[in-house]
Amino acid sequence: MTGRLDERRRSEARKSNPVQVVLLNLLFYPLMTLWIVAGIIASPLCLVLCKLVTGWDWGRVTRYLIAIHGYGLIVIISPLVGFSREQFENVEGPCIMVVNHLSFFDSYFMAALPTYDIIFAVGAWPFKMYWYTLFMRLARYLDVEQGDWDEVTRTCTESFSRKGTVLFFPEGHRSRTGKLQPFYTGAFRLSKETGVPIVPLCITGTDQLLPPGKFALHPARVRLRALPPVDPAAFPGNNGHAAMRRAVREQMAQTLKEMQGESCL
Repeated sequence: MTGRLDERRRSEARKSNPVQVVLLNLLFYPLMTLWIVAGIIASPLCLVLCKLVTGWDWGRVTRYLIAIHGYGLIVIISPLVGFSREQFENVEGPCIMVVNHLSFFDSYFMAALPTYDIIFAVGAWPFKMYWYTLFMRLARYLDVEQGDWDEVTRTCTESFSRKGTVLFFPEGHRSRTGKLQPFYTGAFRLSKETGVPIVPLCITGTDQLLPPGKFALHPARVRLRALPPVDPAAFPGNNGHAAMRRAVREQMAQTLKEMQGESCL
């Protein structure tokens, strides 16, 4: 499968119009920088105004503004990057979303989800990006690598009580080959402990938008597909979370294979 994925990437690269590639990079990187800088400068005022208007807590206000920020980046690259969101009709909170990880841009495309009230559960390294750390803390994002599990559970339970969503990248890191990596157990353990269903998400195309180890962006077709919710009650026993993890991974691997095959047509 890895060989076919690598060949698909080479094929997509050959199809890329050099003019499109140059335009995409000349357009995106300056605008991305301006958007990020403008967002940081305007954030104090935006946070205060949004809180006064909505009456929400600081975490929810911050998550709302982060979603707007991410959606703005999607809009910036939209002239040369096609995007589709598929099969989200029956997705509703509370839920735990798990999504495969292909690119730095995966998290930005989560702004296209049908809800903005998403708490990201990630490893320690994103909290080291000093220009985002404050916002991640305000949004109550979770460090599942170095954080306390009891605190993680409490934060998630609060979110679930208001029909919120917690999102995991269960591979823990970006795939360098496009192949689905082994899953960590955190999302599935949380599902079993809280009774909240898992909603698997499959994303394709972001590895063509920004190939592994590359700096230049390429035109791509990005697709985000939701799979049916998985009920933790279907996996009883002390090791139910492990069985759930295997079942969800197998389902996602099969769906990704189908989506990648469709993209080659």
